[in-house]
Amino acid sequence: MANTTDIAAILGRLAVAPINPAWSTGNISGPSEGGPLIACFSPVDGAHIAAVGEASAADYHAVVAKATEAFATWREVPAPRRGEIVRQFGEALRRHKDDLGALVSYEMGKSLQEGLGEVQEMIDICDFATGLSRQLYGLTIASERPGHRMYEQWHPLGVVGIISAFNFPVAVWSWNAAIAWVCGNVCVWKPSEKTPLSAAACQAIIAGVLARHGLPEGISCLVQGGRALGELLAGDPRIALVSATGSTRMGKAVAAAVAARLGKSILELGGNNAMIITAHADLDIALPAAVFGAVGTAGQRCTSTRRLIIHASVYDAFKARLVRAYGQLRIGNPLDEANHVGPLIDRAAVGSYLAAIAACEEQGGHFLVKGEVLSGEGYASGCYVRPCIAEVSPDMPIVQAETFAPILYLMKYEILDEAIRIQNEVPQGLSSAIMTLNLREAERFLSAGGSDCGIANVNIGTSGAEIGGAFGGEKETGGGRESGSDAWKAYMRRQTNTINYSDKLPLAQGIKFNL
Repeated sequence: MANTTDIAAILGRLAVAPINPAWSTGNISGPSEGGPLIACFSPVDGAHIAAVGEASAADYHAVVAKATEAFATWREVPAPRRGEIVRQFGEALRRHKDDLGALVSYEMGKSLQEGLGEVQEMIDICDFATGLSRQLYGLTIASERPGHRMYEQWHPLGVVGIISAFNFPVAVWSWNAAIAWVCGNVCVWKPSEKTPLSAAACQAIIAGVLARHGLPEGISCLVQGGRALGELLAGDPRIALVSATGSTRMGKAVAAAVAARLGKSILELGGNNAMIITAHADLDIALPAAVFGAVGTAGQRCTSTRRLIIHASVYDAFKARLVRAYGQLRIGNPLDEANHVGPLIDRAAVGSYLAAIAACEEQGGHFLVKGEVLSGEGYASGCYVRPCIAEVSPDMPIVQAETFAPILYLMKYEILDEAIRIQNEVPQGLSSAIMTLNLREAERFLSAGGSDCGIANVNIGTSGAEIGGAFGGEKETGGGRESGSDAWKAYMRRQTNTINYSDKLPLAQGIKFNL
């Protein structure tokens, strides 16, 4: 069980100190003296942790200028050497894993296991990026002209802006930053104003690594603030690429601002993820996958399972097992590893949860496990809610929307193509899953006429992705890809080169131009 004293000690060990109303990050992104502050409250117990200085517009512009200056140095460092810096960042994260994981859990409200897992995800992407630093391959292309050689190479873009959400306060930044760094870019990070301390801890760790090697701290920059700061970042022509994670509404605004200046963007937006449970499913596997997908991080993952589409022949049996499992959930302090479910991020999120429940009932939904806001000992923050289950019709408006809360919708189907159609009819297209031991069903789900999501899983849930695969989704999820596979190409610019080593000047396509 954590208390404010424990967290203060953790922040001290992470070099995020002192903790007082004038607290700042202590690096180039620090706020102007006497400027506005962001109050940090934990949803775990409602405690006021700290007050973090908010960057002004002038602070922001100074940070970007510093980052631009650092880029001139960093892009000239050989890629494998950049990879070595990222490797050492990963080693520093290993040393600080317990402290940073606990801070993430306390500040955001996810379970301690998930907090530690998020830091492990950062370590994993550092390992991936280190290997990638020796594999930024181009192509050699056969030329139609004699005495000519063609090839393509990849160069860094420049300053990469990263806008991250509260639900993964450190991991999603690292997906972008580690890849961007080995590609030769520098980063300016605007984290969620709901989780500024975890961001400051990460900045302190990477700043220490850079300082030991005499590298410019502008390689990694942090600016704390709200929507206005994000708007500055999106509209700034000095920011070559904006990678934004958050709601679809936010993503559309970022996309419009970046596109207006012909910049590049990576968008990781909303998810309304479904799991199809067929007549041939192993229900012993399907049950924990569905429950963790729905209640993990209190339903605040973009990959959370929000819809279960269940075959009629197993619907009643699985529904009964699901209700029993929900009756066994332990809700409470996420730093107590005996608990399954922690709080929502704040009381505004609780309001959205209650509004969705009311809308579901008004639209004809029937609750098998009723939702409520929990009160009493251990629930003083007012952010703890009961995960709930409702039987619904797939065309209900509330089912088409993403609610960032542990609300699970159940619906029934008869034919697989009907289930796939129901899954695909929502505006979002991030993650999806099918539970089946039937090869034909699995392959149909994975075919071009199957799931329309960026992630499609068989016999695992919708939630939880490994860093080796490109992460992202389609439709209103934004189409972006981060992390593994060849996602690195989004952080670089492609250049095609042709070298004429002959004593002639033949033109392409056989064009003649004689003087």
